[in-house]
Amino acid sequence: MAESIPGPSTGEFGKIAKELGIVLVTSLFERRAPGIYHNTAVVLEKDGSIAGKYRKMHIPDDPAYYEKFYFTPGDLGFTPIATSIGKLGILVCWDQWYPEAARLMAMAGAEVLIYPTAIGWASSDEKAEQDRQFGAWQTIQRGHAVANGLPVVSVNRTGFESDWTGVTDGINFWGQSFVAGPQGEILFQAPAHEEVNTVIEIDLARTEKVRRMWPFFRDRRIDEFGELTRRFRD
Repeated sequence: MAESIPGPSTGEFGKIAKELGIVLVTSLFERRAPGIYHNTAVVLEKDGSIAGKYRKMHIPDDPAYYEKFYFTPGDLGFTPIATSIGKLGILVCWDQWYPEAARLMAMAGAEVLIYPTAIGWASSDEKAEQDRQFGAWQTIQRGHAVANGLPVVSVNRTGFESDWTGVTDGINFWGQSFVAGPQGEILFQAPAHEEVNTVIEIDLARTEKVRRMWPFFRDRRIDEFGELTRRFRD
């Protein structure tokens, strides 16, 4: 199912972007070379051209998510993609749990963080556990918005998929895509169990105002952060 970039999917989505006059973020499995595959997001410009791509950096290995078997970690870094509507910080799914990824994108000039996502509950999870998982998922991404003073758009899959391995009873993707403003405020949240299309207006100028009020970038103690590059502090 993996494709080259450019390839059939980017060609098809490029036509849609051009027809509608939009900047479009898509996800696909990239075939870079025989035996080298990436989980990649591609951004299409309004004229249908490829504005850039991001290869997923953090690769999970969980029940029903055996991505380490298939995918090579990304090597394009945390670099925003310049488009006609601004600099987009594209990150993919599992990347959303890492504040370092959001921070590096923001430091490189991203004006909005966008997370194409496919996450859900194992069917065997109890309701209380489901609530905790969803709450953690939304909270950490709202935290990225607050810590970096910029909007976050998280677009998540909905629906059910069986687990061919039999390890779980299948995954119920929890949907609930949302948009958060630069103070973490929820501007929109989709329902859990239906597909929706909607238009949300985002005021990118608010980032300047919020960062003046909460100058986290100014006050960062970068002289003391060197050990963040270590795996762990013993």
